Amino acid sequence: MKILALCGSLRKQSRSLALLQATAQLAEDQIDFSIFDGLGDLPLFNPDIGASAEVPNSVHRLWEAVSWSDAMIVASPEYAHGVTGTIKNALDWLVAYIPFTNKPVAVFNPSHRAWIADEALKEILNTMNAQLIAEACLRIPVTNCQLSADELASSDFHSEQILTALRAIFHHT
Repeated sequence: MKILALCGSLRKQSRSLALLQATAQLAEDQIDFSIFDGLGDLPLFNPDIGASAEVPNSVHRLWEAVSWSDAMIVASPEYAHGVTGTIKNALDWLVAYIPFTNKPVAVFNPSHRAWIADEALKEILNTMNAQLIAEACLRIPVTNCQLSADELASSDFHSEQILTALRAIFHHT
């Protein structure tokens, strides 16, 4: 199984990224796990570009990664009660991309208190015809901790939640 992860934060010390890195460490041998590293390279979405032959390489990289994957995980913070511009822009580039349609997707909410953007993100994904895997859409609170990805992966509390989500994704696909 191949899982593509998208991080909605561009911060180097992003808690969402640490969560995805911990997930990569916990992914079993039968899961090929990849965190897409090019969301910051995507131009602002413009349907005129998407309909032309001049689609930027960064968008092609995203499309190829989505096509490669069997399932996806999105981990993104909440900014001012909304989804980040980073993740919204990436998803906009996937709206008309046929291989994304019906793609199994899990949403990891990295906050102990944010829920508005989490619900908005799920609504966006539902509108885009993603297959949300309810059992894998979890609140895994890491924003209030300073644990590294290694420490998150070795923490009983966090690793149990991550492994629960990975099992749900595996069984869904």
